[in-house]
Amino acid sequence: MANAQKVFTVETLRSAAKQSLRCLVVPVRLRRAIKKYLREEDDPHIRKKVRQLSESFQEIKDTNLQLPETTAKSLADSMNSLETKRWKIQTVYGDSGLQYRDGETAAYIASRMPAVFSVCYRVLIEIRRRVPGFAPTRVLDFGAGTGSGFWAVKEVWPKSVEKVNIVEPSQSMQRAGRNLIQGLKDLPLIHGYTSLLALNKEINKKSERKHDLVIASYVLGEIPSLKDRITVVRQLWDLTDDLLVLVEPGTPHGANIISQMRSHILWMEKRKLRKLEKKMKKDGKDVLDLKSGAHIVAPCPHDGKCPLENTGKYCHFVQRLQRTSSQRSYKRTKGVPLRGFEDEKFCFVAFRRGQRPRELWPLDGMKLETLKERRANKKPEDLEIDYEDFIKSQVVEVPYIDPRAYDSDTMDEEEEEQEGGEGTDEDEEDKIEEEIEEEEESERASVGGGWGRIIFPPFRKGKQVTLDMCVPTKEDGSEGAFERRVITKSKNLDLHLQAKKSFWGDLWPLTTQQESGKEKQVDAEWCRPDQDQKWGSWP
Repeated sequence: MANAQKVFTVETLRSAAKQSLRCLVVPVRLRRAIKKYLREEDDPHIRKKVRQLSESFQEIKDTNLQLPETTAKSLADSMNSLETKRWKIQTVYGDSGLQYRDGETAAYIASRMPAVFSVCYRVLIEIRRRVPGFAPTRVLDFGAGTGSGFWAVKEVWPKSVEKVNIVEPSQSMQRAGRNLIQGLKDLPLIHGYTSLLALNKEINKKSERKHDLVIASYVLGEIPSLKDRITVVRQLWDLTDDLLVLVEPGTPHGANIISQMRSHILWMEKRKLRKLEKKMKKDGKDVLDLKSGAHIVAPCPHDGKCPLENTGKYCHFVQRLQRTSSQRSYKRTKGVPLRGFEDEKFCFVAFRRGQRPRELWPLDGMKLETLKERRANKKPEDLEIDYEDFIKSQVVEVPYIDPRAYDSDTMDEEEEEQEGGEGTDEDEEDKIEEEIEEEEESERASVGGGWGRIIFPPFRKGKQVTLDMCVPTKEDGSEGAFERRVITKSKNLDLHLQAKKSFWGDLWPLTTQQESGKEKQVDAEWCRPDQDQKWGSWP
């Protein structure tokens, strides 16, 4: 039975559907920490190492695409024999990743850490918005690197986290991560491990191994075989008490990994649930454990087969971020000036234990007028204009903002202390707490159903907006399909305005009274996000 839920208004519908963050600015304290770390390292060859790191990522991706489903140890060993190629390191979850020394770690922090943080922050913010009351106390960050995931968790839930376990094979990465968080206040208890095996050995009690939130970002793609990836993800799921989040680059390879892990976890939990139901039926019991089964929190609005499988297209999103001064300095190429922002494409999936909740669909119970009906219902007094109020409404007061408060690159450490930089952390945490309170009071896009996901950039042509969406086809969210919808101004003025303001990755409200269940084919010729004119404008 669906839970009681307030009926949406046009305004709350728009705010609930908005999930994209547009252009994200990396927090001041993280920018300062990165700049301080790079200044202390003082590596004269860091630009060269940034370029080499980028080339190594590309080579690893190309090689992993050619590997069979079993771990190719011979290939890994042959790569290790080449001193110039610091390719693979042996871990308990296979031969994976780059062997990061201090130089490679500094290059990673300068070039990649802000982008990885931005993606993790974007994913966790959506989870906070859509899962009310979820505030993790125990967190596991697998393949933590220099702590991008930890920084994102700290920004999203600044006061709830009490303990963080970090799994990172590279000692250089772990040292850099500890260096970056020096000076932060109210830090949780942090433990570092080199492998999941070491974590399980040290934590004896099985109940203490469970974590409210488990994150694995930009790490599964470095594990060379499907068999090893499944082994790792199953271990991470066993350590998950509530939510498991997997994030990979927004490439065909990354999307394929996310799709495989999504299918495996859902298949595994459905099989367990069937066995449990048979056992309960045999024993005469009727009540299921609340943690039985699993469902997708985001991005999928359903738990069925992915409609993009075998279509040549893949589900991914984009997060724009303002480049830090370190990125602008060290990623610059000869004669080609860098833009002030970069677009980081990513794929992700967030699993939650338990059955998908049942809630009312957002458009059920809403009366939406067509343009013809709205014009017919207009009264003569509605057309009168109070020019005095109109002029006042056009005046926008822009408060003065000291740019030094947001751009740490213009301040030295001595100036920061004089300007009262010590209170920055508390101010930011208070602001985050206010945002959480506002989200709890406002309407939210429930995980229970009734929301489609815009999986390609909206296409605007004249007064029509075309949306490519992944939508649930059953009220329980057990199945889904790809649909292309053309939203016109004449049919519905309010939804047309919402469609014009929607962006790639946002949600779309649905109703159970619509014609659903007819799967539309994915038109590979039309769905091409690489064409600029079909991206939709950034505000």
